[in-house]
Parts: sequence; structure tokens; C-alpha cells
Amino acid sequence: MTKISASVVIPSYNAAKHLPKLISSLSSQTTKPIEIILVDDGSTDDTKEVATTLAKKYKLLRYFRTKNGGPAKARNFGAWKSKGEVIVFTDSDCTPEKSWLAEMLKPFENKKVGGVQGAYKTKQKELVARFSQIEIEERYEKMKHAKAIDWIGSYSAAYKASTYKKLKGFDESFPIASGEDPELSYRLQKEGQAIVFNPKAIVYHLHPTNLGKYLKTKFFRAYYRPKMYAGHKDKMVNDSYTPQVLKFQIILFYLMILSAIFSVLSTFFTNIFCLLLVIHIVLGARLFSLAWKKDRTVAILSPIFLLLRSVVFGTGLVWGMIKK
Repeated sequence: MTKISASVVIPSYNAAKHLPKLISSLSSQTTKPIEIILVDDGSTDDTKEVATTLAKKYKLLRYFRTKNGGPAKARNFGAWKSKGEVIVFTDSDCTPEKSWLAEMLKPFENKKVGGVQGAYKTKQKELVARFSQIEIEERYEKMKHAKAIDWIGSYSAAYKASTYKKLKGFDESFPIASGEDPELSYRLQKEGQAIVFNPKAIVYHLHPTNLGKYLKTKFFRAYYRPKMYAGHKDKMVNDSYTPQVLKFQIILFYLMILSAIFSVLSTFFTNIFCLLLVIHIVLGARLFSLAWKKDRTVAILSPIFLLLRSVVFGTGLVWGMIKK
């Protein structure tokens, strides 16, 4: 295997409690990075103190503190400081497996590869977190069977440094983690660079543990979709990550709203509402089947989760289009 130098860049905001475990796991990788760049995005907790202490213990760690500007800006800041042939990103609340970096770098042996997407798992026991993981695994199944990949999530992402810098990195106008990573992926693909999904490159991630936080995350992902698609309208139709069924479920949500409004005029519309609800449940069969094999409690409750997801995603999309 050809030796490829890699810089690991981590944006961090108020993640002091997660940093010791993360930096420890990065320092014990089977393939060592040439540097670990931690960018403190204006944290208000003890991130600075913890990072400074860690930098004394781990010589590979380079710590920078910037004014709060969001994860896209923090990642770019770290990337511009990096020296590796490949820039690898993970999040501050992730814990990589020992072979993670080695697996992230393997695809770059092919000179046509410009980006690599890893995968995440979770050890969380909370119901909402378990559903989130199943939801992600459904998307991984789609990616495994895609002819070409056009989506890289920044929690486990790697880019050829020369291409990343040519594309000027992430779009810093995204103020939160809300679509800046797929937007860069779309530009990378249009540049003619291949993107590879490696499910063996695993980080353990912390999903939302309560329903309110989960739904809030989904709302803002949807809110920024119009911005994300603004320069990539073809991706509105299909991409390698988003299940097509999700789009149909959102359309059904809009139709259910209309039928609920008109139900005051006729029972016909009440029946239509019920029919649409049944179709919505049926469209969740694939996720239900996947969950049934792994977590039957999640499987049984998945129709409720999926309906709530459609509600907040559908609402977020409309609000995002209004505010655009």
C-alpha cells in the first residue's frame, strides 16, 4: 500500500467532554495521521483548556481557536492549515475505530478518487438514537447499490487536498451543519472526481436522544435544502443518499394537510386523508423491514417516527423556500 499522508481536521463547539476520547482514539489509529487539527469554533465551555492540555500530551495535535462562524468555516480554516495529501474530517462527538483512518485512505490508491465517505454506528440505548441509526443504515443500503456516489457527510469524510482546495472547500454561507457537506460533494462529482463509500471506515456517533432535538435537526436540514439545491437542481430529483420514498412521504404530508382542511366539507376528504395515511405507512415498509431485523421496538414505532419526520421536513422545506 502506498503511503498517503493525511491531516485530520475536527471542528469543535462546546465539546470539551468529548475531546479526550476522540483525540486518544485518533492517536492510536493503525495508520497515523501526520497531524490532528482541532479548530475551536468560539466555544464557551472548557474546550480551550481541555484542548491545550491535550496538545501537551499528544504532539500531533494542533489547536486553533476562531470566532464562532459555524462548522463549514471551522473546517475550511483547519483545511487551509493542513499539510497532508488527503484532508480527513470527523466531528468532535465521534469516536473512530482503530482502523478508521486506514480505511478512509485505501480508496485514494486509485488516482481517480477525489473523496471518500465513511460510516457511523452508535452504542446509544435511547429509542430516538436507535431510530436515527436505523434511518442512516437505510441510506447506507442505498449507497451500497448506487452506480455512483455523490454524497459525503462530514462526520467521516476525506478529500484529496489538491481538489478540496481547488473547490475552495465548504460553502461558508451555511451557518450550521445543514447541507454544506453534500453541496461540496455535488461540486466534487461535477469536477469529475470519483467518490467512494467505504462502510468499513467506522466512527461511533452521538445521535439526538430526545424527540424534540431529533425533530429540530430534521427541520433545519429541510430548511436549508432549497439553498443546497440552488446550484444543483438536478439533485432535487435524485442523489445517492436520500431515499426516494422520503420525497413521496413529504408529498403525502402536503396532500394530507389539504384533505384534512377539506374534510369539513365532505366525508370524502376524510376518507382520502385516511387512505393517504395508509399509503404513508406502506411506504415505510423498507425501513420497517430493516429495523425488524435489528431492533423490533424501533420497527413497531417506525410509522410514528416517519410521520413526524414528514411533518417537520415538509414544514421546514416550505419555510426554507419562503425565506430563501
